[in-house]
Amino acid sequence: MPLKTASVTRAAVRVAVSVVAIALLWLIAAFQFFYSPPQATPHHTDAIVVLGGLSKERLPVAQELQESLDIPILVVSTTGLSGNVEGDALCHEDDDPDLICFRPSPLNTRGEARGLAELIAQNGWKSITVVTSDYHLMRAGTLMRQCTSAEVQMVGSQPDLSAGAWLDRFVVETGGLIDVWMQPECSSH
Repeated sequence: MPLKTASVTRAAVRVAVSVVAIALLWLIAAFQFFYSPPQATPHHTDAIVVLGGLSKERLPVAQELQESLDIPILVVSTTGLSGNVEGDALCHEDDDPDLICFRPSPLNTRGEARGLAELIAQNGWKSITVVTSDYHLMRAGTLMRQCTSAEVQMVGSQPDLSAGAWLDRFVVETGGLIDVWMQPECSSH
């Protein structure tokens, strides 16, 4: 009996070590993809886009880049949700001809990718800069590139999240990234 118990214990330890190793590898990859993603040096494009959600964090980054890089058009995704108050307010208050506001349908990143593809085609843009949160760069960039042949430059804004909120984003964005790889949007652009 003791030999059988030792064998079961060794197997359980191997499984536990394997699970911990896989979790650590995922955490390292998630950190690289979502917390500290690679970013290109921003340059002039035809338009700069602020994706919906967390506009308090994203909109100032877009406005600063628009000014410093002399990007003529600011595009804001409106949602009517509490996390997008600043972007929605800008669209309701400002009648600037260099501001384009759109409401994606469906109200998610896939809807934004489709909506932007339409705007790119309508305006003849060859390049766009898209501003979103760092954790969202990989998934959003993948979707945008699936929907347009225009050059898409992704720029991240840095959210102020707790460790638990970052872990939540790692899980959500991992699932979302797998989803956009498995079910591409606009696959025939």
